[in-house]
Amino acid sequence: MPILIQNAMRSQGIKGPSYRFLHGNNIEISNMRARSMGRPMDCFSHEIFPKIMPHVHSWVNLFGPIYLNWYGPQAQLVVTEAELVKEIMNNNNGAYPKIKLEGHAKKLLGDGLSSTQGEKWMKLRKLANGVFHGESLKASNMTPAMITSTETMLKRWKDYNGKEIEVFQEFKVLTSDVISKTAFGSSYLEGKKIFDMLTKLTLNVSRNSHKIRLPGISDLIKSDDDKESEKLEQGIKDCILEIIRKRGEERSIMNDYLGELLVASCDEDDRKRISVDDMVDECKTFYFAGHETTASLLGWTVFLLATHPEWQEKARQEVLEVFGISANPNQDSIGRLNMINMILNESLRLYPPVPALKRKVETKVRLGQMTLPPDLELYICPLAVHHDSKIWGPDVHRFMPDRFKGGIAKATNNTPAAFLPFGFGPRTCVGSNFALVEAKIALVMILQRYRFKLSPNYVHSPVQIFMVRPQHGVQIILDDLETE
Repeated sequence: MPILIQNAMRSQGIKGPSYRFLHGNNIEISNMRARSMGRPMDCFSHEIFPKIMPHVHSWVNLFGPIYLNWYGPQAQLVVTEAELVKEIMNNNNGAYPKIKLEGHAKKLLGDGLSSTQGEKWMKLRKLANGVFHGESLKASNMTPAMITSTETMLKRWKDYNGKEIEVFQEFKVLTSDVISKTAFGSSYLEGKKIFDMLTKLTLNVSRNSHKIRLPGISDLIKSDDDKESEKLEQGIKDCILEIIRKRGEERSIMNDYLGELLVASCDEDDRKRISVDDMVDECKTFYFAGHETTASLLGWTVFLLATHPEWQEKARQEVLEVFGISANPNQDSIGRLNMINMILNESLRLYPPVPALKRKVETKVRLGQMTLPPDLELYICPLAVHHDSKIWGPDVHRFMPDRFKGGIAKATNNTPAAFLPFGFGPRTCVGSNFALVEAKIALVMILQRYRFKLSPNYVHSPVQIFMVRPQHGVQIILDDLETE
């Protein structure tokens, strides 16, 4: 079968590394990634594509922007052309559904909004939209909760004036606290056990992402990672069920996501009702995605501002013009932060939280000039598109927020799907507005209080551990503006 698919794609001009029995190209990919992870980068280089995805970078240069590789016996078409990405992600007529999660990834996210499809997806998406949509954010108490959590973080920072602090971990605590309060009506301390287990499970997913699971055999002979993943999955489920049980006993009506899930679990209409397992999977998805994405965005943005002090000062001047030295940000004024918006977009372009997305071909279909067979996996690479000089120009690897001065369409030369940090099409991340508001609030409050520079101890080593993150954290040195 692999040889037939390989020959069929080659006849259409699509080449790639040859299929190898059982493992496909997984061993090559794992070896390339391991070598890359062991090599740090120049602190002032943002050319992270060959570091994060050395296999895709190498094979795009060798075979072209569309090529075929093998995830074990599974054929994967790697797509790095924006026009084709747009067609796939729009998913007209359901031709390109999401793939089913398996193994460790299934234990991490279950069958929640990010992975399910069909009627169940529509039901869950509607629920999430009601809570995380832009207008809902304005009407809710989410902004005050974000401010309170940021104030708590900045109080800790008072002890680090003139000293080094590792902010990526700080942002993980911040975003964990925010998602706990705003989505689940709890605190970071209540959710800490869940976040710790999710972190361990994420590392398991990353370690096993290119290991082949043999049907039947993998269930009988379990690795240490398999056993730990099962224990973590059950532990996360038990903690979430306890939070759900507490809320049910309190009978408190809260307009947060858990409240909406509880209401839906009691709906008399079978088409709207969700099960307890659905609630657990949704909580897992939002506990994970709700803090990982924004922590990644804040970590890289602070790194970029620390290494580009001229942009840090421009951002600070805008913040002081809009809010002054001490006024807290509010939902309406946040929309006036054009400079901050440009900086965040450029951070998301250079360091997109999710560097790759997967879809599959449901039935034989025409994509561009190609005819694709059913059950072919599609591996879409936002990182490659974001670092494509044909779209972004010769300065593609430079930090230049003003490229977004005229908006995203102008920055991308009107190339749809050239900028997709939160996905594209009907399955664009439902929490994108939430993440951006949270990031803006945190940045405003940091810039009001501190000037910061990169610590000499920082080691620049972006890696993919599910999301794009700094392998060794982001160490900065703080300078309290009040003491100047």
